Amino acid sequence: MNHILVVDDEADIRTSLESILRDEGYAVTSTGTATEALELIRDVEYDVVLLDIWLPDGDGLDVLAEIRAMGSSSTPEVVIISGHGTIEAAVRATKLGAYDFLEKPLSLERTLVLLKNAVKAHALKSENAEYRQQLAAKASLTGESVPLKALRQQIKLMAPTNGRVLIYGESGTGKERIARTMHTESLRAERVFVELNCAAIPEDFIESELFGYRHGAIPGGAQEKRGTFERADGGTLFLDEVGDMSLKTQAKVLRALDEQSFLPVGASNPVHVDVRLIAATNKDLEEEIARGNFREDLFYRLNVIPFFVPPLRDRREDIPLLVQEFLDEFGRQYGRPRMEIADDAIKILQQYQWPGNVRELRNLIERVVILNPKARRIERKHLPALVYREIPRDGARSKPEEFSTLTEAREAYERDFILKKMDELNGNVSRTAEALGIERSHLYRKMKALGIAVRD
Repeated sequence: MNHILVVDDEADIRTSLESILRDEGYAVTSTGTATEALELIRDVEYDVVLLDIWLPDGDGLDVLAEIRAMGSSSTPEVVIISGHGTIEAAVRATKLGAYDFLEKPLSLERTLVLLKNAVKAHALKSENAEYRQQLAAKASLTGESVPLKALRQQIKLMAPTNGRVLIYGESGTGKERIARTMHTESLRAERVFVELNCAAIPEDFIESELFGYRHGAIPGGAQEKRGTFERADGGTLFLDEVGDMSLKTQAKVLRALDEQSFLPVGASNPVHVDVRLIAATNKDLEEEIARGNFREDLFYRLNVIPFFVPPLRDRREDIPLLVQEFLDEFGRQYGRPRMEIADDAIKILQQYQWPGNVRELRNLIERVVILNPKARRIERKHLPALVYREIPRDGARSKPEEFSTLTEAREAYERDFILKKMDELNGNVSRTAEALGIERSHLYRKMKALGIAVRD
């Protein structure tokens, strides 16, 4: 329910507005003084304030100025009302940020229409502020490792420029976050950020996605469509997986970059844009050039400012910070109290190779949060079997000298042997117990003792 504050020195007007607005479905509070109005606004979130200019203890326009000085995204829209309306007062109110100006005696019809529009404007402003907060959160780079600190320094240096950026890195390393961070720290931060995953768009549609089309150009399609280049005008365009574009599309992108203009499908006049381009790829583009899969001239246009995002296995010291960030994120999303993770569980996560990088870690933490709704502390036993593999990438098993006791060595061998059997049998505990020649209950106890993903 939308909440309205009526500020007027005339009790009859306050009573009348309260009755009418409640009948219209609004929650209404009223006061006759500037002092109490400001106290209420500081304590309660209102959508709209109907504010009289003439108040017994102050000027309504001064109250308006104080409201605007609060600077919060939740500050209400203010509609000024006055029995002595002048052009000068209306102009001053508008300059101070008033939504609109009403003269007494109030027209009921105009007041209700204006109030409805002001409520919508406030909702839009709040949604926009929330979107910006979400964008800022997505643009943050979590970690204090040396590679990440170097990456932040590079971003700080290069973001304020208009130079094109090419981001290299394995899948899941966070290339999109780098692009968003570049945008939020650039001179275009207040403008739009538009993203297109080139690998996700079929070849037959990629041109229309990039450049749009005009009336009748696409049979069965919409009347007209603005492409990503046009929507990103004045802001930043992020082309993810740019190495997956066909040579035909690459040629058109090259021309658009050179001329900062393009011809939408079915159009007769070119569209001129001002776009900063950030591209990303998990491929070796120089190798793709040698194979004839990528244009060398486009590569040089894109590779003005190269960035390399290190894989998660090269910055394992960032894993504890990332884990807590994801625990907090999914805790809020699923309505759970704040969760923490045990040190021994973190150690296991830091030993895993993370072929899917940060994306794989994020997905794993979401799974752990979902499957353990009663847990307030994530222990080793809550982690899936996958992360217990402590076998290096070359396939060699742990060396005997890596263990300090016979018990540690025996447990490591048993854990690896059980995990291997479970993998062979698709995680079926009953079949694994049968294959090992032990009772299922015995296997459950053994898995718990070894810290192998047994759910409470």
